[in-house]
Amino acid sequence: MRLFRLAKILSIANRYGLDEMILENEPSGRLAALARGLHFWRRFNTPPAVRLRQALESLGPIFVKFGQVLSTRRDLLRTDIADELAKLQDRVPPFSSALALAQIAKAYGRPASEVFAEFDATPVASASIAQVHFARLRPEDGGHEVAVKILRPDMHSVIANDLALLDTLAGLLEKVWSDGKRLKPREVVGEFAKYLYDELDLMREAANCSQLRRNFSSSRLLQVPEVYWDQCTTTVMVMERMRGIPIGQTEALLAAGIDLPALSRAGVEIFFTQVFRDGFFHADMHPGNIFIATDAAHHGSYIALDFGIVGTLTDADKNYLAQNFLAFFQRDYKRVATAHIEAGWAPANTRADEFEAAIRAVCEPIFDRPLHEISFGRVLLRLFQTSRRFNVEIQPQLVMLQKTLLNIEGLGRQLDPNLDLWTTAKPFLERWMSEQVGRHAFRLGVLQEAPYWARTLPQLPRLVHQALAQTKGPDLAPLLAELARTQRQQGRLLALIAALLAALLVSQYL
Repeated sequence: MRLFRLAKILSIANRYGLDEMILENEPSGRLAALARGLHFWRRFNTPPAVRLRQALESLGPIFVKFGQVLSTRRDLLRTDIADELAKLQDRVPPFSSALALAQIAKAYGRPASEVFAEFDATPVASASIAQVHFARLRPEDGGHEVAVKILRPDMHSVIANDLALLDTLAGLLEKVWSDGKRLKPREVVGEFAKYLYDELDLMREAANCSQLRRNFSSSRLLQVPEVYWDQCTTTVMVMERMRGIPIGQTEALLAAGIDLPALSRAGVEIFFTQVFRDGFFHADMHPGNIFIATDAAHHGSYIALDFGIVGTLTDADKNYLAQNFLAFFQRDYKRVATAHIEAGWAPANTRADEFEAAIRAVCEPIFDRPLHEISFGRVLLRLFQTSRRFNVEIQPQLVMLQKTLLNIEGLGRQLDPNLDLWTTAKPFLERWMSEQVGRHAFRLGVLQEAPYWARTLPQLPRLVHQALAQTKGPDLAPLLAELARTQRQQGRLLALIAALLAALLVSQYL
C-alpha cells in the first residue's frame, strides 16, 4: 500500500511540476536541467505556489493539513508560498452513517441507541480528522442536546503511512535543496506528526475545551460548550450543542442586530485575555470555528468551537511578547533587540546595534501609517523574518500565536475596517506589565511562595544536622559557625515572613 501511495504522490508531483520547484534549488543545477529535458512537453501557466497548493489538495486531507500547518511557518517559507498555502481548506466528504454508528458502537461497547435518546445520522460538519453529528442524551443522563464529534475510522494507519512518506520526501529535500539543512524539513515533519497525533486523541481536545470554558466561566464575551465527560472517549467527544450565526455571515449578523465594531473589539479583548491573563489560547480561530450567539441571554457573545489546536505560553513568553509589543509601538528598537538576546533566542555574540538597525529598517515604514492600518500579525511576521538573518530561534508557540493573531486581525477588520488593534490591546499589555513589577507583583509572589516556605523552613535544622552527621573530617568549627549563622538567618527570615503574611492577611480585610 505504501508503494502504491508513493507512486500516486510521484504522479501528482509530476503533473504539477513540483520536481522543478524542488530541483531548481539543487546547488549544481544539473538535476533541474535533466528534469526539464525529460519533461520537455510540459508548460505551466500558473505560479509555482499555486501549483503546490493544488498538488496538496489532490493528495488528500493529510497533505492538506500538512500544508495548513506549513503555512504558519512564515519564518521558513517564501511569502508567496505561505500566502497560497494559507488558502488550503479541508474539503473532505463525510464518511457514511453506517461507519459513524460503527465507531460509536466500538467506542462504547453498545449501539448508539443505548447511548443517546436521539442521534442524527446525517453529519453537520466534516473535516480531515473527524465529523460532527447532533444528538440528545438519554433522560437519565440529563436529556441535553449535544454535538457528537467522531474520529474517522482507521486514521492511525492512514496517518502513519503518509507521515512515513512525508519524512522520506523531507529527507530527499535536505539532500537536493540548498536551504535544506538550514530549514530542517524533517524537523518540520516531526512537529507536524506530533500536532497530528495530538488531534487524534479526542480526550485531549475535550480537556482543552474544558480548560477554556473554565477560564471564561465568569465572562459574557465568550461561550465555550460544556463537555459531557461520561460520554467522551479517545475517538468520540460529546459536548453541549451551541447555536449561533457563523462570524463570516456579516449580513445575517447585522439583521440580528449585532454591533459589528463592538464585536470586533470584543474579539481582540478575548484573544489578549487568553494570551496575557491565561497563557492558554485557542489557536485555530478561523471563521468556521467561531459563531455569534443571538439568543437574549448571550446576545452578541462569541461561541468557540473545535479545540484540537491550542497554544500555551510561559511567563517568559508573555514577558517577551509584552516587552516587544510595547517597544515596537514606542519605536524603541534597541529594547526589541536586547529582549531577544536576553531571552537567549539570539546568540549571545549578536551585536545588539546591528540587530536594532535591521529591525528599524523593517519597522519604520510600517509605523508611518495610521494606527488602524498597522497589522500586529504582520509586525510579528516581519520580526521573525528579520530574526532569521541573525540566527534567532523562533519558538513554535510564538509561530502559532502569530498565525492566530493574523486570523483575529483578519476577522476583526472584516467586521470593522477601522479597528485600531493597538488601542484595544494596549490596556492588556500595560496591565500585565504592571502585575510583573511593584507592590502588587511582590504580594502575589509572596502568596504563591508562602506554602513552599512554610513547608521547607521547618526542615532546615534537620537537613543541616544530616549534612553535618554525614561530613567526615576533624575540623568541624567552620561547619558549626555556618550552622549558627544559618539558624540566625532562619530566625530573621521566619520573623520577616510572619510579618509579611500578617500584613497581607490584614490587607485582605481592609
